[in-house]
Amino acid sequence: MSKIYYESLSEAIERNKPKIATTKKRLEDAGVKYVLSSWIDMHGIPKTKPVPMSDFEALCMGKGPQFAVHSISFVPELTPADPDQIMLPDLNAVYVCPWDKTTAIIFADLFWEGAPYNVCPRQALKKIIQEKQEQGYQGFAGIEPEFIVMKYNEKGEPVKAIDNDPPHGIQPRRQAFGYDVEYSLDSMHFLKELMDILGELGWDLHDVVAEGAYSQFELDFHYTDLLQMADRLVFLKILLKEVAKKHDMFVTFMPKPTIGDWRSGGHINFSLNDIKKNTNVFKDGDKWSQDAMHAVGGLLEHSEAITAITCPTVNSYNGLVPTVGGFEGGVHTWAPTNITYGHNNRSAQFRLPQNRYCIENRAADLTMNVYLALGMTISAAVDGIENKTDPGKPSDFDLYALKVEDMKKLGIRRLPRNLLQAIDALQKDKIAEKVMGKAMLNSYVQYKNDEWERYHQAVTDWEVKEYLRLY
Repeated sequence: MSKIYYESLSEAIERNKPKIATTKKRLEDAGVKYVLSSWIDMHGIPKTKPVPMSDFEALCMGKGPQFAVHSISFVPELTPADPDQIMLPDLNAVYVCPWDKTTAIIFADLFWEGAPYNVCPRQALKKIIQEKQEQGYQGFAGIEPEFIVMKYNEKGEPVKAIDNDPPHGIQPRRQAFGYDVEYSLDSMHFLKELMDILGELGWDLHDVVAEGAYSQFELDFHYTDLLQMADRLVFLKILLKEVAKKHDMFVTFMPKPTIGDWRSGGHINFSLNDIKKNTNVFKDGDKWSQDAMHAVGGLLEHSEAITAITCPTVNSYNGLVPTVGGFEGGVHTWAPTNITYGHNNRSAQFRLPQNRYCIENRAADLTMNVYLALGMTISAAVDGIENKTDPGKPSDFDLYALKVEDMKKLGIRRLPRNLLQAIDALQKDKIAEKVMGKAMLNSYVQYKNDEWERYHQAVTDWEVKEYLRLY
């Protein structure tokens, strides 16, 4: 396997040199005039300073724009007196924007004072991938992005974009949105463009899905290695937002933007290859391997800490509940609430699917920093294999039917009920600091504790309706 993590800026520049001329020619032949070399912040959001193609060589040599990352990110370790960070594009991660082919996005790594910046999530994932390669493992992932498409009404209020009911008056019961042909057809002006673009990108799109909530969709495209999947997911989120704007709509990845709707998730399907044998570690003939069970054990052991990364917002936990009244199609959410695994059991956090040898983590949504999420995932899985962690017996039954006493008897833990519980677990977990590094872990925890405190300073409509006149 080739090296992907470099201990110094000078080494990374040497990596770029043989590829600069050919990459520039490819971009110019494609009509690219502008480059957005984009680094990833602590929350998984890409940041950039656009440059013209005339500056491409300088950009690739580390002489492009510098950034005061600590001025716009919650990074308490640095002050206004500290040097800026240098962003170096990774020429293995070049994407021409299908909605504007004069522009390319190249994913980049941050360096500070000549070394990898310790609050760069993409560098953190690269470091873990490199470490696991040296142990003989290569990780792969597929992610199932779910999102809701919205628009603003005449009052400037956000409403569902694909919804033909009148905004006021009688609203009779209607067909559930999920899988519905009529609503799929109503959405095709948007979905056709997405399908064409993803086909052009060569991501092996399998289908698009009208999901359970009105105006909610899921895309199903092929898995790839961890770094490429993380880059693709970030690019996809940009792409979805840009295409939606062309149709006077906008996309939200907020897990629960409205009360009573299905949660938007981002399930992670993870597999592991033995590099020497070039085989799937989780497969033993036509059954799951013992190493797969140990990997599940590792994921279960570190579940709360992983969930602090894969479900990183206050709003994420509004979706990790068993039932919601008023659902179209029933009351069960199909969201995980317990830390357990099962064979094709969609009420478990970790599912062993019947049609592929990967472990699906269903407690994830698209507010996650996917680089940190995949770093935590491969670290926990390999930790389980190396330590032969016993996952216990599978939970191949309806977990929503369990009572508290049943859970105690079976030794099943509850997923964190809120962000505070998850962050408390993250601070105590032994692999979190290894994946994130001390500085980034500290910054992440501080920011999320601040988020929790700010949330509890807000008075919601629910609280007013519940308490104002009752007491």
